[in-house]
Amino acid sequence: MMATAGRAGAVAALLLAALVSACASAPEPSAPPLPVPPVSEFEFPHPPPPPRPESLPVAALPGWDQEDHLTALIAYSTGCSARRDPIWQAICAEARTLVARRPTPSEARAFLERRFVAVEAVAPEPSRALLTSYFAPEYEARRAPDADYDAPVLARPAGWQRGDRLDDRATIEANASSYEILGWMRAEDLFFLQIQGSGYLTFADGSRARAAYAADNGHPFVGIARPMADQGLLPPNGTSGDAIRGWLAAHRGPEARAVMALNPRYIFFRMDADDGGHPAGAAGIPLPARRAIAVDPSHWTYGEPVWIEADGGNLIGARASYRGLVMALDTGSAIRGPVRADLYMGRGGAAGQEAGAVRHPLRMWRLVPRF
Repeated sequence: MMATAGRAGAVAALLLAALVSACASAPEPSAPPLPVPPVSEFEFPHPPPPPRPESLPVAALPGWDQEDHLTALIAYSTGCSARRDPIWQAICAEARTLVARRPTPSEARAFLERRFVAVEAVAPEPSRALLTSYFAPEYEARRAPDADYDAPVLARPAGWQRGDRLDDRATIEANASSYEILGWMRAEDLFFLQIQGSGYLTFADGSRARAAYAADNGHPFVGIARPMADQGLLPPNGTSGDAIRGWLAAHRGPEARAVMALNPRYIFFRMDADDGGHPAGAAGIPLPARRAIAVDPSHWTYGEPVWIEADGGNLIGARASYRGLVMALDTGSAIRGPVRADLYMGRGGAAGQEAGAVRHPLRMWRLVPRF
């Protein structure tokens, strides 16, 4: 019995020693590891910024060698005061001093190449990168209505403030007698005057006036070219300004009014003296013909020099391309996006005929100071 008990005690002692040894060598339990985020989330709490567009010398712009550099410099000196930043004002003053000295074309080119580099504007939606054109129309008008001149030019409503939403085009026209009437025009001429935003009127007595934008009804602009093509009123590639105007004149009356009512936006005017020059844009500077563009002010600053390249217009009668230095001096309700511009063609019928055929794919470069 004692021998058995002693053997059992020995076995128990051996088991206890083994247990103590195992506990001494086993690692202590640890907390579960923290999850490791993916590398992109770890390194960038927000999506990484897009790469910054690279600049290039203006001499590398497409068509730079064919540019009229002296005319480009004069256009820059005309519109550069709209940009208020100190560095821009210094360059503007230098340009104006140079223009006053009547520089040679080579001196103008050297100035532009020395002072600027170009950065291309990126179009998130390439299909919306588009150049169109506008002009300062000249129309006949009357002091009193007759069979042809039956569309009233209306003054700004009393108490109007920017952003007010008034009746649509059709309703305003139906209640025209409740507004101050400044003159009378052909309906299709008034429609295009409202699209352009301003124009020049010649009355039967020979007096002239500038009809300047004074207010709008707060409705968005809707182009009628596509609806007219969709309805079979005009061919898809035949919706130039002249073609639309011709159709409206040929169908003057209820039929034309119904088509014009597809654009609910309505513009009211004031009458200014005709000084024989060009209208001022939104920047408050008279627009140099073929050297000024309307832009989206959320993407561009008035007074910026811009290089445009627009090839491949597809409207009947369109020029092949437009290319050169222009100034951002105006805006318009239909001009939206970073690569969208409306080229001011000039004043009168010839400018209007050309402007109506401009609908070209567009590239734009911002000219920035060279440091």
